[in-house]
Amino acid sequence: MEVILAETIANLGDEGEVVKVKGGYARNYLIPQGLAYTVSSANASDIAHKKKMLQDKRKRLLKTEKDLADRLHETVVKIHVKAGEEDRLFGSVTSKDIAASLSEKGLDIDRRKIQLDEPIKALGVFTIPIRLSAETTADVRVFVEKEQ
Repeated sequence: MEVILAETIANLGDEGEVVKVKGGYARNYLIPQGLAYTVSSANASDIAHKKKMLQDKRKRLLKTEKDLADRLHETVVKIHVKAGEEDRLFGSVTSKDIAASLSEKGLDIDRRKIQLDEPIKALGVFTIPIRLSAETTADVRVFVEKEQ
C-alpha cells in the first residue's frame, strides 16, 4: 500500500514522501495516528504543493542550523571541576555539563545532540562534535580546568 507521510518517520521516510508499506501497518498505525494518509487523486494534487512547502521549510531550517553551527564553532566552553593530585578529576564531565555551560552562553542545545563517546575524565582541551541535524554538525572546544 502506498501512503504519503505527514511527518518524518525514522527508517521509513521524510515528510511528504510517497512510501510503500504493508497494508496493516498503514491502516492500523500510520493513518489512525495521523502520521500518513492514503495516495488518492485528491491527495495526489496536494503532494506537489506540500513538497514545495517542505523544501522551503528545509532551506530555512538548514540556514538557521548553519548559523547556529557557525556560532558554536566560535564558542569556547570552560568547565571548572574539582581535581586531586596528578590532576585526576573527582567525577567526570558529561554532555549534561557541556549543555549547561552552553545554555549559560545563550545557546540552548539538547544534551542528546552532544556526541560524547564517553565522559571526560581528564583536564585539558577537547573538541566535541554536536550533531544539530543529519546534515549539520558543529565542533565546540571544551576547556576542562582545575577549580581553584
